[in-house]
Amino acid sequence: MPFPTFTRTRACLLIAGVAASTAAVGVALPAAASTPSPAPAHTAFTVHSFPAVGAETSPDDITRLGDSIYVTFQNGVGPLGEAAPSGATASTIQQYSLSGVPGRSWSVTGKVDGLTADPEHHRLLLTANEDGNSRFLTLDPRAAAAVRYTYQGLTHGGGTDAISVSRGSIIVSASNPTVPNGPAAYRVILDGTTARLTPVLFDNSVATSANTATAGQKVQLALTDPDSNTVVPRSSSRFGGSFLLDSQGDQQLLFLTPGDRDDAAGHGIQVLSVAQPLDDTAFATAAHRTLWATDPTHDAVLEITGPFQPGEAVSTITPDSGPTSLARLNLKDGTLAPIPGLTSVTPKGLLFTGGAERDERGGDDQQ
Repeated sequence: MPFPTFTRTRACLLIAGVAASTAAVGVALPAAASTPSPAPAHTAFTVHSFPAVGAETSPDDITRLGDSIYVTFQNGVGPLGEAAPSGATASTIQQYSLSGVPGRSWSVTGKVDGLTADPEHHRLLLTANEDGNSRFLTLDPRAAAAVRYTYQGLTHGGGTDAISVSRGSIIVSASNPTVPNGPAAYRVILDGTTARLTPVLFDNSVATSANTATAGQKVQLALTDPDSNTVVPRSSSRFGGSFLLDSQGDQQLLFLTPGDRDDAAGHGIQVLSVAQPLDDTAFATAAHRTLWATDPTHDAVLEITGPFQPGEAVSTITPDSGPTSLARLNLKDGTLAPIPGLTSVTPKGLLFTGGAERDERGGDDQQ
């Protein structure tokens, strides 16, 4: 649909990618960490900042459907759907063009944490309230309002968070578990107004270590904080095509091989321990090297262009105290390296995109 023709101011900042700036990010790396090579000193990134359209605050998940970017602004609503101090009880889904021009917006009751595109059905998939009182929704950008579904089979006691579409299946994170050894992620089947859930991974699954130093060892998981998820592009040098679940507080990334299910022996499940807690992780590909990020510190959406290399993974570091930051993730040993030139960015949700072709979360080889 066409976007409004009014002019919108956007801030543009050219940031030199100098190696000396790496000290500005509070990333504590192990003394013996093997980190990716820093960007050449002469490179630069360009950051365009698109502020909230109105009074919206706290942008989180971000996705692309067709030639539009969609962002959820949570507006201070609580994780159980509690009213914000301002009195707000609904999140805002805001549409932007690829040049940052705002389009339509929708009000969705609750705190919308999960947002992703389902291009096959030309719709957005949403979850609300990650700690409890959770609900699943779909939103056709041509419609006036989202469609709400009631969960059946939610057994871990908490709520639901991030969403991915993997090989035609919808998978959601089982966040804030309140019962032991429950599901860490569910497959979702929409049936009428019901969202039927089937576990695909458990908090106490047995996995295989993917860290270089402990590769091949069996690991008994004890997940406490399933959070973000995505699908690794098939072109990735490691874990290509896998479903990736981030257990943020546990500092572990779980990779589930396509076609495999949880089982006692841990077949198909690999775990990569990381140096700090992470939120979103996005993967650059040959066709998708423009990074979009939400910035709740400044209630803005960022478009970042520059020398991202195909195959590299970029993550949001979420320290226990202090601001968030961007880092390159080493998929072999879980270490994190600040990105020279982007140390001032305070991101949350991440998304790599390309040009005007069909695109979605996960890049050109989204499952």
